[in-house]
Amino acid sequence: MQRRTLLHTLAALPVLATRAWAAPAQGNAKLLVVFLRGAYDCTSLLVPMARAPRDFYAASRPNIAIQNPAPLDADWGLHPAVADALLPLYERRQLAFLPFAGIDDLSRSHFETQDAIELGQPQNARRDYGSGFLNRLAAVLGAQASPMAFTDQMPISLRGPAPAANMALTAVGKPAVSEQGSRVITGMYQGTPLAAPVAEGFSVRGEVLRSLNAEMQAASRNAMNTRGFEQVARRMAELMKSRFDLGFVDVGGWDTHVGQGSDTGYLANRLAELGQGLAGFADALGPEAWRNTVAVVVSEFGRTFRENGNRGTDHGHGSVYWLAGGALSAQAGGRVLGEQVALSQATLFQNRDYPVLNEYRAVLGGLFTRLYGLSPAQAGRVFAGVKPVDLRLV
Repeated sequence: MQRRTLLHTLAALPVLATRAWAAPAQGNAKLLVVFLRGAYDCTSLLVPMARAPRDFYAASRPNIAIQNPAPLDADWGLHPAVADALLPLYERRQLAFLPFAGIDDLSRSHFETQDAIELGQPQNARRDYGSGFLNRLAAVLGAQASPMAFTDQMPISLRGPAPAANMALTAVGKPAVSEQGSRVITGMYQGTPLAAPVAEGFSVRGEVLRSLNAEMQAASRNAMNTRGFEQVARRMAELMKSRFDLGFVDVGGWDTHVGQGSDTGYLANRLAELGQGLAGFADALGPEAWRNTVAVVVSEFGRTFRENGNRGTDHGHGSVYWLAGGALSAQAGGRVLGEQVALSQATLFQNRDYPVLNEYRAVLGGLFTRLYGLSPAQAGRVFAGVKPVDLRLV
């Protein structure tokens, strides 16, 4: 095998682990972070029915206002496209929403803000791209965490010294490297410092593929009739149920500057698929594992409260986070949480966006503290310089 071919082959493999992966102990907490890349329009998902005067909302969104939201409480309604999938979770107190959430970054740049969120470092500090917040959490948890990114490349959030694996699940088929090829590559590294991580990288990939192929074969009698994110989410659940307990996945396509739609249309279709995926993830995990799970859905920022001239929305500031899982407390589940404000021209950030009232590092720090029983010092290792906010999420 030529050196160039070898390098390309290795680049296609999951990032190589440096220790053996073990199935999590029964009852361990599970965490999944879903990153919506492109900044989704949270004002369409969580409709401010009483948080904004109806005439102000309608005038701000003459073509994209949601006409038939499903009521969640006196203040908020849910986009009808996700009602069928998400209302059952909300009513079982296994789903909550956190509006006015986000980061203090004001660049309104997708890449700048995505990086800032995944790093989770102080805004005024020099960025260390080798230290993502999920990797720091994994390092704090040690053997309690088995991290997996369901992505083509290792995300920034999982970069760091703690061992982590990654593999995209959007298409499962024949491995890029055959069994014979893996033996050849492994043999080439015998007697070198890379021998163990190369062998383990192939081992991790092989086990993931065997698990997924078994799931697909079992489905031949009860084939999945869903597409897109739900299929991926169900595959993630099978792996997290048996092997991994700290997961990350990203979903793109949320930058709706043009023709985003209202009750129906482009954004409605994407939200429906996302909602079905989250419900499918819960279903595939099963009651026992779901009982110990929290899934957090985030995006780099929100979008403008007012629609633009192309019947879309532009880059904004505050967003709405989703929190789902059987591990949510009765005080948090089935609620719209956190600090909130009535929406008006005076309260919009820079007269255009949701303000950030619930800083994401403080919120996630509070969640991790409760979910894993972290000490203040351990929480500080994950999010330096931040005092966790306890929303009693779990």
